[in-house]
Amino acid sequence: MELQHLNQIDEPGTTSPPTIMPGSSLSQDRYRKYVAFTLIFAVLGGYNAAVQPAGAGWRFFSYHPFLMVFGFVGMMGSSALTKKLGGYANTKLHGILASSGLVMAFAGLYVIYRNKEAMGKEHLTTTHSIAGIITMTGASMAALAGALFLHPDFGIDKTNQSIRFGHKWFGRSMIASAFVTCFLGLSQMTSNKLILAFFAIPLCIFVPITLI
Repeated sequence: MELQHLNQIDEPGTTSPPTIMPGSSLSQDRYRKYVAFTLIFAVLGGYNAAVQPAGAGWRFFSYHPFLMVFGFVGMMGSSALTKKLGGYANTKLHGILASSGLVMAFAGLYVIYRNKEAMGKEHLTTTHSIAGIITMTGASMAALAGALFLHPDFGIDKTNQSIRFGHKWFGRSMIASAFVTCFLGLSQMTSNKLILAFFAIPLCIFVPITLI
C-alpha cells in the first residue's frame, strides 16, 4: 500500500504538521499514539538501561545506552512511522528525525569509545559491540543514500521506485538490527528477567507497528 503514495509530493515549502496522504495505512490519531508510545518507551527504556546493573546509578557510561535507545528506537522509529504518512513535508520530517537519531547514536558510540579507553578495555570483543558497528555502518549508508538520491528537494533520483524500495527496507532492517543490538547490550548488564521483559516486549510490539 505504501508504494501507492511514493510519488504524491506536497508543494515545496510546506510547513504544516504531519498530514496523511492518500494511500497511507495510518490515521492521524494512530500516528500520534504510536509516536507517543515510541518516544515514551525510548525515554523510560533508555534510562532503565542506562542505570544498569542494579545500584550502578547514572554515570558517564550511562549516556551510551540512553543515546542509542533514544536515537534508534525513539527518533528512527518515529521517522519510519512518519514516512508511512507520505508526502513532501512528511518525507522531509522523516529525514530530519532519522538523521537526528543517527547523530544521537554516534554520540552514544563516542561515549562507549571514551569509556573503554579510560578503563583500558579492548574494543569490539562482544557480539553486542560487533552488531553495533554493523548497525551503525548500515544506518549511515541508508542515511547517505536517502539524502543523496531521495531528498524531495535535491535528490538526484528521487522518483526511482527501485531505490525507494531498497532504501525503505534496508533502513528498516537497520532499525530492527538496532532493536536486537540494544537488547543484547542490556542483557550484558543484567540477567533480571523482569527488566529484560520490560525492554523486549515493547520492542516486539514496535516491529509490526513501525517496520512492516
